[in-house]
Amino acid sequence: MGNTTSCCVSSSPKHRRNNHSRLETYRPEPELSREDTGCNLQHISDRENIDDLPMEYNPSDHPRASTIFLSKSQTDVAVPNKRVREKRKSLYINHHHPGPVRRKYSSCSTIFLDDSTVSQPNLKYTIKCVSLAIYYHIKNRDVDGRMLLDIFDEKLHPLSKSEIPADYDKHDPEQKQIYRFVRTLFSAAQLTAECAIVTLVYLERLLTYAEIDICPANWKRIVLGAILLASKVWDDQAVWNVDYCQILKDITVEDMNELERQFLELLQFNINVPSSVYAKYYFDLRSLAEANNLSFPLEPLSRDKAQKLEAISRLCDDKYKDLRKLAKKRSVSADNLMVVRWCPAIIS
Repeated sequence: MGNTTSCCVSSSPKHRRNNHSRLETYRPEPELSREDTGCNLQHISDRENIDDLPMEYNPSDHPRASTIFLSKSQTDVAVPNKRVREKRKSLYINHHHPGPVRRKYSSCSTIFLDDSTVSQPNLKYTIKCVSLAIYYHIKNRDVDGRMLLDIFDEKLHPLSKSEIPADYDKHDPEQKQIYRFVRTLFSAAQLTAECAIVTLVYLERLLTYAEIDICPANWKRIVLGAILLASKVWDDQAVWNVDYCQILKDITVEDMNELERQFLELLQFNINVPSSVYAKYYFDLRSLAEANNLSFPLEPLSRDKAQKLEAISRLCDDKYKDLRKLAKKRSVSADNLMVVRWCPAIIS
């Protein structure tokens, strides 16, 4: 079966006996090509492995590929312009009070922690980071004249009945506008912070698969389609398409259904988000926040929170202690083989 020819065409070698009941020397038959056998099936060794593809082409699939939004945000760092640097520091999401901004550091008596983790991100600041990532996508988009799909064109499929200006595709949206749009959808639909991260994964996967750019003419419908799909994949009780019509009053259910269908087709129905990819996007969003002075709110570690952390740590310790006890048994059933091995340390 490991040969490149089909086992149905080329018979397996058989040993034949002569008059002296001794085995003849086996002479292998000449290997037949696929054209000779008439079998055009692709061999397993010829199949393309996704790991062999360039990682920069599929950042939403490969956990080691760099995210697109982080690379686009770093293009402004190399600009030796003081005005640009000051503008990056004064983004709309930095609601700092006037006066000197002091960074909080932990000490022996006080430990500062934020309430955002990879499993339970902070909703407000995650939406801010995702909005900032979308802003850099639009601002530093490629200007090589990539095609604009009709399903995402706001001129052809408006989200409101208000008149769209003729130069609607010429002016980049501000960060406030993107944040308000995303926050409105998440607040009305009661979506989670994890859904915001998955939304960004689907958005970059769409740009990679469909080879399009997000621009002022299509950013709202692309973000809407990504949120719609992410809410259905991530949340157990997903928001229906008709519910979005209650949020966006002037959009029809038929338009939402068509947007979802074409979005899925452009993703090639690949809606899987591995945990490694999700974690990569989460930490890259934190790096983006740190680079733009958008720090997550730090609070002193209180007694109640310390007790909760200690309880979680004790629970995990007890769990692994039971695994170590099972691993120390001399003989166990083959059905209960454990990978964990107990190796006592020798301290001299």
